[in-house]
Amino acid sequence: MRAYLDFLRRPHAARLLGGTLLGRLPNGMGALAIVLFTRAHGGGYTLAGALSALYGLAMAAGQPVIGRAMDRFGQPRILTASAVAAAAGFASFATSGLRPLPVAVTGVLVAGFFTPPLEAGLRALWPSVLPGEAEVQAAYALDPAAQELLFTCGPLIVIAAATFSDEVALLLTGLLRVAGTLVVTSSRPSRDWRGEGGGGHWAGPLRSPGIRVLIAALTFVGVALGVISVAVVTYADARHISYASGLLLALTAGGAFVGGVTYGGRPRPGPAYRRLGLLMTGLAAGYLPLMWAPPLPVMMVLALLSGVFLAPVLACTFTLVDGLAPRGTVTEAFAWLVTAFGVGSAAGAALAGLAGDAAGAHGAFAVAGAGGVLGLLTLITGGRIRLDSHPGPSTEPGVG
Repeated sequence: MRAYLDFLRRPHAARLLGGTLLGRLPNGMGALAIVLFTRAHGGGYTLAGALSALYGLAMAAGQPVIGRAMDRFGQPRILTASAVAAAAGFASFATSGLRPLPVAVTGVLVAGFFTPPLEAGLRALWPSVLPGEAEVQAAYALDPAAQELLFTCGPLIVIAAATFSDEVALLLTGLLRVAGTLVVTSSRPSRDWRGEGGGGHWAGPLRSPGIRVLIAALTFVGVALGVISVAVVTYADARHISYASGLLLALTAGGAFVGGVTYGGRPRPGPAYRRLGLLMTGLAAGYLPLMWAPPLPVMMVLALLSGVFLAPVLACTFTLVDGLAPRGTVTEAFAWLVTAFGVGSAAGAALAGLAGDAAGAHGAFAVAGAGGVLGLLTLITGGRIRLDSHPGPSTEPGVG
């Protein structure tokens, strides 16, 4: 764990990580806030799931667009403007309600599309902030685990804010995004950063069969995660326990945090593509029991266990990207993975809404299990050769 502490002691490192986490906190709040607001204003699960899906799709579409603008114009102007626009979208949705529906949909789309790509921006900044490869690798390993704090704290904040009103929960989501973005963009590394010019093949990293396999697999993982954000509300309504949705989401994220920190703090010998298959097996096995939807004490344990393999799956996937992406396309490859995950989450939210209306919590959580299994099958059918077509080092450096 010492490498974690070493890089956090570096100038600007703690500020950048903390500001990015604050600005990304709404990523763990937005979908739940939209679902709760829709239900509070008389919308059904299908409409709630559809609006949450639109939010996720808009976010997925906007990330590469805003990221390209950052490469051209720098971070402060683009990140700040997009954060303010996203907050305005949440404010519009909060004030308009569900009627007229086109206005509500527009607010959700704006809130999602203009989500600032703080995650991609932080990864671009680390090499200029941290002096050595070991510390950069420690930062990369910590990122998937630290972001689970967003999904631990975010739902709890939404539930707490919703006790005042569901409008407050939406407005707070937008304001936290602006606050975190300003912490990052006012820092010297962010002000000084300039993107590198690039070009090349029109398909970019999509030329790599291995990258395409990872994109497909992460899309299904995103489906499973998107399902859970809606399914927990279905479960809470069925059990008449108002706080259950936020609690279960927080436990799922807490499990992912524990799994990520544990994975990042240990040496990881052997090819990463083999590890990824094992980790995906654990992830699928963790999602399947959720469809049982047992009483809350048991469900809390299942929710915690279901998240344990999520952050390790993401960390191992990021490790593979460096070796699989064609030269000069690594940043774009990461952007495609974020987009794929977002598209999957949006699809999962919509499917969970339909399944929740048709079969209740059991049906909704069954879709999450299906997403995990399909992600695993995608890796299996993708095959060893595709994920090892541009092999990097056979071992990852340890972080502990």
